[in-house]
Amino acid sequence: TKCQLLVTSLCVMLLGLSIATLSTVTHYGLRFTLISNVSLDSNAYKVIHHTAFYFGICLSMTLILAALLSSAAMVRESQCLTAMGFFCFALAFCGLIPAACWRYTHSTEVEDSMMDVYDFVYEEVRRNTSSFRRHELTAIHEAFLCCGKHSPFGDITNVENQTCPSDQVHNEGQDCLQEIQDFLKKHMDFVFSLLGIATGFTVYGMILTSFLWFSNHFSSNLYRKGKYVLQ
Repeated sequence: TKCQLLVTSLCVMLLGLSIATLSTVTHYGLRFTLISNVSLDSNAYKVIHHTAFYFGICLSMTLILAALLSSAAMVRESQCLTAMGFFCFALAFCGLIPAACWRYTHSTEVEDSMMDVYDFVYEEVRRNTSSFRRHELTAIHEAFLCCGKHSPFGDITNVENQTCPSDQVHNEGQDCLQEIQDFLKKHMDFVFSLLGIATGFTVYGMILTSFLWFSNHFSSNLYRKGKYVLQ
């Protein structure tokens, strides 16, 4: 059991570091920051962008703390440290379950908000209302390696000619709405696969720490089972 808890703690620590890295990349990545900077206050994306970052950092810190406390409790056979480790695992579990529920109840909210941002910038440039928006649209095209919105008639508007890289215009680059959708789907699938693995290890950590707590509480050291000392 102690060996299993040690391996579980190591895996949980690696998961915590992975979630922290992914949260940082998501928050400061070029594509995400471009959309966040362009989005209006009425758009939900900016709130989701910041909330996801802080949630990921808090979750990663909780998982790392749970792994450290569990390892220390195993070495020192301390009921207090074991209880604290169990509490951290339970706290992480209480954060992971709402995240999973939000994923299925708001499966398209992030995707829709990002595409709404692109639609807004594209229409602003099409109306020639702001040269600043033209620079923003050009930056989005370069970051996502896409070119405008494809017309059902197959023609290219002045927006594409002005804001798309030359190779994307001539080669009929990828439709930006489709590119944003595909990119975000891959990213979200990876994120929630990682959260699913973290949930499994969190539940397993809760089981092991509770077993270790009861073992220490009843003074049943498994390594001494069957061995007697004559006094």
